[in-house]
Amino acid sequence: MKRINLALQGGGAHGAFTWGVLERLLDEDDIEVAGITGTSAGALNGAAFKAGMVRGGRDGARAELDRLWSRMGAVGDMRLASWMRWFEPAAVAQAIEYSLPFSIADNWSRMVSPYAYGPFYQNPLRSVVDTFDYDTVCADQGPRLFVSATCVRSGKIRVFTGDEISTDAILASACLPNLFQAVEIYDPETDRMEAYWDGGYTGNPALFPLFNVGLPDDVVIVNINPLVRDEVPRSSQQIQNRINEISFNSSLLRELRAINFVRRLLDTGKLKPGEMSRVLVHMIADDDLMNSLSVATKLVPTPVVLDRLRHAGRAATDRFLSEFKDDLGERSTVDLAEMFG
Repeated sequence: MKRINLALQGGGAHGAFTWGVLERLLDEDDIEVAGITGTSAGALNGAAFKAGMVRGGRDGARAELDRLWSRMGAVGDMRLASWMRWFEPAAVAQAIEYSLPFSIADNWSRMVSPYAYGPFYQNPLRSVVDTFDYDTVCADQGPRLFVSATCVRSGKIRVFTGDEISTDAILASACLPNLFQAVEIYDPETDRMEAYWDGGYTGNPALFPLFNVGLPDDVVIVNINPLVRDEVPRSSQQIQNRINEISFNSSLLRELRAINFVRRLLDTGKLKPGEMSRVLVHMIADDDLMNSLSVATKLVPTPVVLDRLRHAGRAATDRFLSEFKDDLGERSTVDLAEMFG
């Protein structure tokens, strides 16, 4: 049995790519997911995966992921007409991005605080996240689950696990401050209610919770925010999207750089084996697809794009398993030395 940890990035509706990745991994009976760290959409995927596994094993996990993304496809105020299903995701992304409703909503979100709605404010994700069975999400059985959010007051990351995971914790992990009001949760360390924003600002996702005794060395990162975009963004939406991608990837890159540094110390004998873990890093991604999409498809969960992302996630995992499955438990398949050289 090959035991792995999963690190699930956030990225709005693009998290449907991770849905496909998880589905495909569930087909491999000799792969066990021991730990999951997730942010935003990654936290939702992680909660659905764990709840389903605890309740009904692999079939239960598949069913719970299906339910999650069926509900996500019903969220949003700008659903496209059914004829859009015949278009490629890139065409749908462009159609949404340059549509009048999206332009109005995008400009409105930049000018109007979510606090301006007063008693009429409602987080549209709450109805989705409330449906999780938290007895199973927080259970001692199944993979260990970690959900990250950013404390507004201190700017520090907070990782929720076990009984700390709740509707509010997951909503906090997915709280983009220009769209949603901060989520307030009691913090026993500060003995006060703290306001939280999206975990992507400080960990997208946080890797350090996986460096625990009892969890395997292999960390498979499901990357849905492109590390590289060759074309310089020009429209205001494209510029803002790339700013968000860079800021949300920066925390992940910092942790990967630290892993690479520890690995160099181990290789040169400056650290003795056992003093620090030799983390084995892997990545499943489809940067070509993600580069063809945009902030519009992150914010507007249209069924056609969700379905294409799901299948792209399965295909990317097929490629990963075909090339690297035998490396799990043996060596990293991401060349960190080249990445940071």
